[in-house]
Amino acid sequence: MATTGENSRWQHLDKILQRNGPFCDDSFTSGNVEEILGRWKILVIGAGGLGCEILKNLALSGFKDIHVIDMDTIDVSNLNRQFLFRQEDIGKPKAEVAAAFVMKRVKGVKITPYYGAIQDKGENYYMQFNMVVCGLDSVEARRWINAILVDMVDMNNPESLKPLIDGGTEGFKGQSRVILPTISSCYECSLDMLTPPTAVPLCTLASIPRQPAHCIEWASILEWPRVMGEDKKLDTDNPEHIQWLYEQALERAKEFNITGVTYSMTQGVVKNIIPAIASTNAIIAASCCNEAFKIATNANPYLNNYMMYTGNDGVYTYTFEHERKPDCPVCGNQATTFEAKGDWTLQEFIDRLKEKPDVQIKRPTLSTQRKKLYYQGPPQLQEQTRPNLDKKLRELITSGEEVGITDPGLPFSLRLNVVFD
Repeated sequence: MATTGENSRWQHLDKILQRNGPFCDDSFTSGNVEEILGRWKILVIGAGGLGCEILKNLALSGFKDIHVIDMDTIDVSNLNRQFLFRQEDIGKPKAEVAAAFVMKRVKGVKITPYYGAIQDKGENYYMQFNMVVCGLDSVEARRWINAILVDMVDMNNPESLKPLIDGGTEGFKGQSRVILPTISSCYECSLDMLTPPTAVPLCTLASIPRQPAHCIEWASILEWPRVMGEDKKLDTDNPEHIQWLYEQALERAKEFNITGVTYSMTQGVVKNIIPAIASTNAIIAASCCNEAFKIATNANPYLNNYMMYTGNDGVYTYTFEHERKPDCPVCGNQATTFEAKGDWTLQEFIDRLKEKPDVQIKRPTLSTQRKKLYYQGPPQLQEQTRPNLDKKLRELITSGEEVGITDPGLPFSLRLNVVFD
């Protein structure tokens, strides 16, 4: 006999959870949505294009206790795809508006927002959750939360292992992955898969621009500090600043007969914005939430461990297992071997490190067990170690010696065995 009222709300999911299927995990225990998912406390990081979809999906899947973190406020450009926001919400925190909207529409779910950065919270905060789902657009933020969750794992406390589900989109492409900290490959293990940003030589920007983006970068990198002075910082969220850059770039483009400079392109170049597509966000968010449901219920095996989606010319997905790297600086226990030339100066060594896609450092501090090589701060130590930048590596270290590297963008210390080739 068909059920009515509240009991019929989850009947489509209860059919999955009340009987064993052919792919159920051995630990699967039958029950209903209220019993099983009611015990789970989920953290969603990001309430943008992907985060809005994830929050909606988790709530409609039966999860009752959800927290969401986002440090951004709503901009008019968000309204075309971040469907939880409206015109009157512009300027308000994304996390708070998204939480209120979903709670209003989905009865029984509690969503607790936090307007701020993930770095504001410590291990005690993250320990309260059973699972973390990321809808981020920042590599640095992904590296940070990945390192924190790996570092939290205590082999004597199974509750300290928090599954991390990471989703990401870029135009018509996207990916989702399941990370079990210290068990499967972590985010840092696959950092070398990322395409390094292409740098345009300053001489090209200053003399012969060839593309609309070159004119925009010229305006932001060269013209802004020349006209406004070094003390006035460019605020990429300030419409007046973007308008000024757009006008300067447009004039330069006309001078070199280049077309295509627009206000939106100016905004995209200076903020490194990659066009987002609502359908890609929906597909990747669905995949992430599907994995969250499987992990929470054991009703089906979860992803092992990486799914990529390509929608440029059709609908194509490919799944593979990304293996752990024994020398991963986060989840591995070995120092990474780095080949260098003894004739390199320390500055050249740092520059080479910055070019490596699996390192991605910006302002590193370097030391060995024997000596301080170069410190970014405090000023006294920076002044003391700055002469080392012009010294050759073989004057400072021996081949095979371990160099420890810290960087503001890294939540961990990088260990390199520097071997002279």
